Amino acid sequence: MNLQACEVGWDLGRRTILSGVNIDVAPGEIVGLIGPNGSGKSSLLRLLAGLRRPTRGTVSLDGVAIGALPRRAVAQRIAVVEQAAVTDQNPTVLDVLELGRTPHRRSWSAGSRRDAEIIGAVSRDTEIESLLDAQYNALSGGERQRVQIARAFVQEPRVMLLDEPTNHLDIKYQLSLLELVSAHVRRTDASAVIALHDLNLAAMFCDRVVVLADGRVIENGTPDRTITAETVDAVFGVRARIVEDDGVWVRVGRRQP
Repeated sequence: MNLQACEVGWDLGRRTILSGVNIDVAPGEIVGLIGPNGSGKSSLLRLLAGLRRPTRGTVSLDGVAIGALPRRAVAQRIAVVEQAAVTDQNPTVLDVLELGRTPHRRSWSAGSRRDAEIIGAVSRDTEIESLLDAQYNALSGGERQRVQIARAFVQEPRVMLLDEPTNHLDIKYQLSLLELVSAHVRRTDASAVIALHDLNLAAMFCDRVVVLADGRVIENGTPDRTITAETVDAVFGVRARIVEDDGVWVRVGRRQP
């Protein structure tokens, strides 16, 4: 399933947040969104999810404008993982996972055997079986993010949109979460768009990287073509050198002289 943004712009009052954005996400592809704070990454993800309507341009799924699709149909195709999701309720982990099956159920219907099978399989794959009866709000930040990733998998989407899922996590959890997403994409031929702050993680896990600055796409291509010393300097204001270590591109920042 192709997700496409064509000349998308979005205004908040008189302020232009995004302008002229073009992105095409193909099945089996992981696309990273990088850029400084305020560059429009989160706003773009919400437009791609159909949670906001663009002021200009169109967002479409397989050529159909996302705004023309019923919300249930969109939720069957697109899963969203927000930054550090919290709730005023006190659900169990199992409750959270069951929310992922909501788009596939009829109103007020109970969970089916298939729902239980999917939740069981995803729980095993993401190694959260031992947490199913735990209170979600009592989990650590890394555990909560893993549960949210699992909830997205349970939803069986064709596209996953993740807004800085590794924020405030130590490196072990960062790598673990992105490895889960990468393995799921390869296994299911779904696609993922991930907003990231860490350029090294974007280089490691993304097939393509879109660089945003001031609401516009500055670069769009493979990591070795987009995460360059020149781009890092122009977009982030940081001098950097690019070191290749056994096929992995490492971005090392340097202080300005």
